[in-house]
Order: sequence, then C-alpha cells, then structure tokens
Amino acid sequence: MSNQEVVVLSVGGVRYVTRASTLQQFPESRLARMLNRDDGEFKLVNGEFFVDRDGALFSYIMDFLRTLQVSLPTDFSDYQRLRREAEFYGLHPLADLLSQEHLLKPRLEILEVRFSLQEMQAFFRIFGSCSTTVEALAEQITVFTGQQSGQSWSSPFPSQKTLVPLPLERPSHHDMVFQCGTEYSAGDQFVARYVSIKPDNRKLINGTNVLGLLFHTLLKDGFRLISARTVASEEKVECYSFERMKRPSGLTVTVNQTPGSSGVAQMQWSLQMLEILKRMLNDSIGAPFPMKGWTR
Repeated sequence: MSNQEVVVLSVGGVRYVTRASTLQQFPESRLARMLNRDDGEFKLVNGEFFVDRDGALFSYIMDFLRTLQVSLPTDFSDYQRLRREAEFYGLHPLADLLSQEHLLKPRLEILEVRFSLQEMQAFFRIFGSCSTTVEALAEQITVFTGQQSGQSWSSPFPSQKTLVPLPLERPSHHDMVFQCGTEYSAGDQFVARYVSIKPDNRKLINGTNVLGLLFHTLLKDGFRLISARTVASEEKVECYSFERMKRPSGLTVTVNQTPGSSGVAQMQWSLQMLEILKRMLNDSIGAPFPMKGWTR
C-alpha cells in the first residue's frame, strides 16, 4: 500500500480517516502491520479496517501518530486505559510516556495575594507555589514612578511628566513585592507610583483599582478565589488565596525517529531532565508559605 493512500478505520464503531504514512510512523506497530494484512485482529470490511477497541481513546493514538507528541486535556484521567490501548497497538514509545503518569497529571497550583492599604499607599505581595507562574506574572506587572505636585497627587491617572519604570522586588523565585500610591518628598512634591498590568495599558495609582485589575487578570488565567481573610488587623493586611489546576510543563514530549531506525523511537527525555522535573513538581506542590506577617 502506498504511504500516500487514504485509509479508513472503524475503531469500536468510531470512523477515522488518515494517510497510510501516518499509520506507518512506527513500522513495528500493529497499525503498520495492519496495512500489510499481517494482523488478523484487524478485519477489512467494505474497504474499511475494523478493530474492536475503544474508539474514543483512539483519537489520542491518532494525535500521537500525527504529531509525535503527547498532548492531553487538563481533565484527562484515563491514563491506564490509554496506556493499555497504546500497548495493544504496539506503540511502545507512547506507552512508556504514559507510564510517567505522575508527571503527566495536572497539579493543584496555589497563588496568594497580600494587600495592605496604608494612608496614601498600597502594598502588594504575591506568592505562588509555581515559580514559572510567578515569573510570567512579574513580566506582566510594571511599576512606574515620577514626581507629582501637591495639587495633582490624588489624580487616578498619571500626569504628562515622564514616568520611570521600576524593577519589582523579588525576594525569591516564588514571590514578588510592589506598591502604588504616593508618599511625601519635599515641599509640595510627592513621589507617585503607578502600576500597569499587561495586556491592560492603564497606569493605576489607586490600590483598590490595582487589586481589582490583578483579580481580573488571575481569573482570566484560570485561577479561582478560594478564600479571603485578614492576617494582620493592626496593619490592615488582607490575604486572598487562589487556586487552579495546571498541567506540568513536561506534558508535551517530542519523540523523534532517525532514518533507518525501523520504528525505534528516540525519546527526547533524559533521565537528568526527569529528575529535574520531579524536583520542580515536588517544590511547586510542597513549597511553604514564608509570609506570616507583612514585610516590606
């Protein structure tokens, strides 16, 4: 059979149409042998290959053959069943990847926002169990500073004077600290700090407005608010906790084949990388919350 020919499969009654070359990605697999009529499990009926297996899970098999990657939905849970299907079809690289179930499963991610409103200033501290999420959020947040006169310090929008971006304080890879508002400088001058959160391009000085925009950003990114409490009443420190299910960065794994390998896949996943991912996973799940009070 030419590798350009169209092949129709009926898997448990679910119909799939693909090219022969897709099914021949791994020549030693049963799907490749099926095309040569070397496997009695597959019956050719009215021009379609029929096999009595799980038709829904076969969509992930086809996705793997087309992309040589494992990409599963966030709510996917049938790892053992899919691995069993991969073993049935003789797709051992896929079965091996699915055996790393602890790396493939989504994990619970926690983000904590601490907010303190003191006179004309608002202080923020954000802590996340996943350092990559905190890093991405830090790239979205920019603090600008500039001088304001006493007559305009309370304006919610920046004046036409040049504003200078300030780097965020990063006590660790898991948290960040920043503030907005105004503080007395000299004479009738005040130092004003504005906060901008991408993709919103506004520069906000009011702490409550910044908090609202931050909430909007987190909710849009898939977080949900699970608790709100006051942790230091004398300093008016409020704590908001968010959570979301996040799939580990190592979910999508590319499997390459070298010419003449006869279907023996070379997985781009070294033992060293596995150990790194395991440590990242343990750190992100079990990372302690170091903030017991408000610090700045």
